[in-house]
Amino acid sequence: MNRVRWYIGAMMLAVVWATGLAAQNLALSAERLDDRWIIRIDDRVFTVYRFGGGQKYPYFYPVNGPLSGHSLTAECETPYPHHRSLFFGCDKVNGGNYWQEGNEQGQIVSRGPRLVYAGPERIVLQDTCDWQRPGEAPILRDRRMLTFSAPSASLRFIDVAITLDALVDIHIEKTNHSLFSARMAPELSVQSGGVLRNAQDARGEKNTYGVPSPWCDYSGRRCEGVEGLAIFDSPQNPWHPSPWFTRDYGFFSPTPMYWLTEAGFSIKRGDSLTVRYRVVVHSGDTQTAGIGELYEQWINAAGSASR
Repeated sequence: MNRVRWYIGAMMLAVVWATGLAAQNLALSAERLDDRWIIRIDDRVFTVYRFGGGQKYPYFYPVNGPLSGHSLTAECETPYPHHRSLFFGCDKVNGGNYWQEGNEQGQIVSRGPRLVYAGPERIVLQDTCDWQRPGEAPILRDRRMLTFSAPSASLRFIDVAITLDALVDIHIEKTNHSLFSARMAPELSVQSGGVLRNAQDARGEKNTYGVPSPWCDYSGRRCEGVEGLAIFDSPQNPWHPSPWFTRDYGFFSPTPMYWLTEAGFSIKRGDSLTVRYRVVVHSGDTQTAGIGELYEQWINAAGSASR
């Protein structure tokens, strides 16, 4: 009996050790297929960066969870089908609209992302995008660096750094449609039993809307378990901590442009603005995933790198 117990114990330890070893050796890879880059982790699709010339803007879809392998985000969902999963855009830029459907009002056109680093510990894509109306010269050019990593079997990171170069004098009016955003899959929304939570432990749209916070996290239960997606707002961003535009139907975004004065926001021709975010895709809820601790680790690492 003791020998059996010893054998079972040894097997359990071996499984734990093998699981930990596997978590430390997750291999990332990237493949271009026409107008998309496919990012895989251990040969399973994690996300796809879509940059087709007919799109309103480049976006990520799917953004698959570590447990289910299904997307935590929705590519198109009512009541606002122009929300595309995980994306960056802005309305009311020099009178144009680089957020909602209708390319005639403005479009963020990728010049074609290129692979600048290929794992296996991380993947880095670099893209340049022109903000323009059809038939007109671009008014903005953004340079974006997209870094993908998977520090463990339960975590995936997307680091986004975007520099906006003003090609003309830029004026952005007060708008709730601005900058980096996520639209969660409907089954993970607050309306379906999910949890939206910020760094102050406030929950739901009523308590997080308009509240400055360094991060927000959306999580919910599926058959496979609980999964979530958090967005980190970098302390290097001009409005940090940004107020958040949140919705119980599954939308959330650090959206400074909605809380501007009536004068709006301007960038002079020749000047640039850089914004940085981290997306954390995780198993477990906010507390189990240690989102607060992960944020502190992220900003501490960024601070060390800048010194």
